[in-house]
Amino acid sequence: MKRKILIITVIAAAIMELIDTSIVNVALNYMSGNLGSTLEDTSWIVTAYGIANVIIIPMTSFLVNNLGRRNYYIGSIILFTICSFMCGNAGNIWELVAFRFLQGVGGGALLSVSAMVVYESFPKEKQNVASALFGIGVFIGPTIGPTLGGYITDNFSWRWIFYINIPIGIITAISCYKFLPESPTRQKVKKIDWWGILLLITGIGSLQTVLERGETDDWFDATYIIVLTIAAIVSLILFVYRELTTEYPVVKLSILKYPSLSISAVLTFITGMGMFTSIYLTPIVAQRFLGFSPTQSGLLLLPGAIIAVVALIITGRLLQRGVAPPLIVLLGFICFIYFNWSMSQASLAVSFSTISLSLIFRAIGMALLTVPLATLAVSALQAKDMPQGTAINNMMRQLGGSFGISIINTYAAHRVQQHRMDLISNIRYDNIVMAYRLHAYTSMFMSKGSSVPEAKQRAIGIMEKVVEKQSSFISYLDSYQLIGLIFILAIPLLLFFVGRKKNKKIMIVSADH
Repeated sequence: MKRKILIITVIAAAIMELIDTSIVNVALNYMSGNLGSTLEDTSWIVTAYGIANVIIIPMTSFLVNNLGRRNYYIGSIILFTICSFMCGNAGNIWELVAFRFLQGVGGGALLSVSAMVVYESFPKEKQNVASALFGIGVFIGPTIGPTLGGYITDNFSWRWIFYINIPIGIITAISCYKFLPESPTRQKVKKIDWWGILLLITGIGSLQTVLERGETDDWFDATYIIVLTIAAIVSLILFVYRELTTEYPVVKLSILKYPSLSISAVLTFITGMGMFTSIYLTPIVAQRFLGFSPTQSGLLLLPGAIIAVVALIITGRLLQRGVAPPLIVLLGFICFIYFNWSMSQASLAVSFSTISLSLIFRAIGMALLTVPLATLAVSALQAKDMPQGTAINNMMRQLGGSFGISIINTYAAHRVQQHRMDLISNIRYDNIVMAYRLHAYTSMFMSKGSSVPEAKQRAIGIMEKVVEKQSSFISYLDSYQLIGLIFILAIPLLLFFVGRKKNKKIMIVSADH
């Protein structure tokens, strides 16, 4: 009974952390208006949380060994809960950003350490069950985040997006205090790699900031982007050298010598791109172009989330029956490719049900990728290296999300100009459709009392707005197509696993999510 309570507790904590990665996405406009800040400044709420997560996740193994898993995990829950309260009470945008960053620091443990606890609770022959159980939490968190955020924003206040964490945080902290044991594989660090920590914080923090803020601030036209890019490159090069040569590294990069981990990490990176870009793009398209409310935008993802729970359980059983993990990963990639292709074919008249159906394929794809990729990542690792492998794989997923969002923002910005030029080239008086619409708009304004010249000018203004909306909409559809292409290009990496010796069984163990 104690084991079941502990498993439910840590999965709930992980879901809470993952919900917070996406729950604010549908509420940024409301926060901006309420706090009197620009939308660009408000987006730092998302950026700060992501930076903190990506910095702390690769340090998980080091922190667990040095502080003790029990102390580190409970302390992180307390920090996350307190900062959630402070985020809800923030009086200005930068106060909110600061507490959001600290919330991300606390949240970093709620993912990787929760995974360790779940997997330790099952014997090796049932590790696929553990993977499926934890995979449900991993998938549900970011998927229901927009749904929950939209409902709270529409019916209460955006501040309750953070307040709902408080009772969950209190309950999980008490439960872990009673039931969470110390890690049986803890190896206390003899010497702290302070230089490694400093280089990691500088490198990853700078890189994450550049990725999330580059497009907003015109990339290298902004001095701070140039400075942070240089800092990221130099720091990360020195970090890699440091961690490969020091006796007690904060991140054991040497385990990347195992091809199964390094290739799985790349595939996890691609999966992170698909996972986070779809959650980022879909609410934008739904609200900005299709006129959906925040609640409706969130509900788009709900059917897929429900189906994914079933798909995750089926995936675990397939693995248990000996189905090759690379085959399941391939099916997951195909589902993601279909989802992105179908979204790239949408129009402004697309229905709620059509988008929701496409998102079901995205959900099934995530379900098919979560457990097998985690299994492949740690299949060749020794037990003592699994926490570090877990941390690296988690970091790659988060970085994949940041890279993906940065790529599609930049790509969409460039494509919108091209599409605008293409559409404008069709606005000619010899174009019958254009001439008819211009005449209709002009007549409408004249019927409301405008003079002929004024009516024509206002009609042209409407045509310009239509062009802007269409070009922006099509550029976002192109972004879906780009992500689908990236998934196609990554498929050949699966040949590595197919080419392995058939008599070398892959152990069904997962500690990725």
